[in-house]
Amino acid sequence: MDDEDVSELVEGAAPAPVKIARLWWVVSAAAALLLVVLLGAVIFYRQADKPFGFEVEWMGELVEARAPVFTVPALALNWIGGGISGVAIVPLVIIAGLLIWRRPWAALYFVCASIASAMVVLVMKNLVGRPRPTDILVAADVGSFPSGHSANAALIATTLGIIFWRTWVWIVGAAYTLLMMLSRTYLGAHWISDTVGGMLVGVGLAVIIWAPFAFVLYRERRKPHPPIWVKVATPAAAIDQSGESAH
Repeated sequence: MDDEDVSELVEGAAPAPVKIARLWWVVSAAAALLLVVLLGAVIFYRQADKPFGFEVEWMGELVEARAPVFTVPALALNWIGGGISGVAIVPLVIIAGLLIWRRPWAALYFVCASIASAMVVLVMKNLVGRPRPTDILVAADVGSFPSGHSANAALIATTLGIIFWRTWVWIVGAAYTLLMMLSRTYLGAHWISDTVGGMLVGVGLAVIIWAPFAFVLYRERRKPHPPIWVKVATPAAAIDQSGESAH
């Protein structure tokens, strides 16, 4: 996990090395996953079906505040983040977009991170075995901890933030993740700790899976990304064209 060099061309100078630090990010991501494990252990040894006091109070406030103006968008997020949409439609749209705009390494990275997140969530749901809240408004599978919707949202936000490395992508991704977490408790599908655990799983795995892809993603991000139906001139072709125009 040491820093490695990437040759960066500087006009009028020799290639300059660019360092991409990964160790701190990976250690932080591992700590986030460890926190999820510890939280899951606490929930399990509290007999799994006993929510924390603040979670019961929060759920009560949300149940009283339920109204169509909040329920409709929450149900929309429920559809986007889970079921056939969360497992297939949304990921396939993201993968197709990355491939169309010439980011094959980014697409592979997203696939690997998504699979890893889904597997970890599934394993932890079965190990912890926490029942869902009783005031639930949607159909859901067994296992409340961690929240798969929250993990999925956090993973999408983190992977796309890493791939594009734009401030607005991080802001939109963070807002989407927080809204997804809020909607899961509003719908009664999860306790607060479930959504926090899911968020940490998504972020942690997105960063850990990023580590071996760091340099190919960096190089890929530096290239032009016209859609695949637009022909990109190679450097050699560009030189030939400039030579022809000189004559």
